[in-house]
Amino acid sequence: MEYKTFDELVGKIKSAPRGVRMAVAAADDSHTLEAILKARDEGIISPILVGNKFLMEKALDQLGASFPDEDMIDAPELTDSAQRAVALVKGGEAAFLMKGNLDTSIILKAVVNRENGLRKGDALMSHFTIFEIPSYHKLLCPVDGGMVTYPDLMQKKAIIENTVETLLKMGYDCPKVGVLASVEKLNPKMPETVEADALKQMNLKGEIKNCIVEGPISYDCAVSREIAELKGFESPVGGEADILLAPNIHAGNIMGKMLTVTCGAKMAGFVVGATCPIVLTSRGSCAEEKYLSIVLSAAVAQMGE
Repeated sequence: MEYKTFDELVGKIKSAPRGVRMAVAAADDSHTLEAILKARDEGIISPILVGNKFLMEKALDQLGASFPDEDMIDAPELTDSAQRAVALVKGGEAAFLMKGNLDTSIILKAVVNRENGLRKGDALMSHFTIFEIPSYHKLLCPVDGGMVTYPDLMQKKAIIENTVETLLKMGYDCPKVGVLASVEKLNPKMPETVEADALKQMNLKGEIKNCIVEGPISYDCAVSREIAELKGFESPVGGEADILLAPNIHAGNIMGKMLTVTCGAKMAGFVVGATCPIVLTSRGSCAEEKYLSIVLSAAVAQMGE
């Protein structure tokens, strides 16, 4: 199974059991609260707001909304709000975590704490993103543009596995993965192509499971069947990619911003590879992006990380 639009994917999620508990650190900005309120009113989540209670109540009042006192924890200092939100998940009082109006570094410091954080052993955490692009016939996942800076071969393997596992929890069957490079042939002078071929061989040997990995593959061949055919590139991933693995964080980040800013794509994103999904959208993200990220994270949290 694959999904063409967010409406299709969100519709499936809404048909499943709902009301997942979510802890939000520094929940005092309007876009975050707007997204939370929408997901709460639809019965998808049951949120716990952690942060400066005065600021949270002020923002809620501006939105014409309110929260019960038992679902609000006063933690005015940002580091404390992050630690207390993480503790709610760690203690089983919430199923997943969201970053509100604070720097990513603050919440990640609480998440990766060896004793009190949400690390899953030595597992790699990566940034999962999924886009609805007007010119592409289904949802697309470019990774990793937000967490792993210069992944080596085994880290690339882990990013693929994190992303595939997340899509399987959303209902996908066998995602198609394109390991991106500027060419479609292995070239010993281009390390990206060597690692892309190695990942493909791992997949063929069953070391990367539940997906089809193709690499090296260029962006145009991965998303356009017509171009793949013109180039004589034969692969089930040609023009049908569900996942695009970028060679480094810069390529992944640029690709994501081009899709949203220039191509008018909608997106959702969160961190995977921890003990729970972590909604880590930018403070400048619109309410719709935050809402979609919450809904998809709730679905993944219900399936268990």
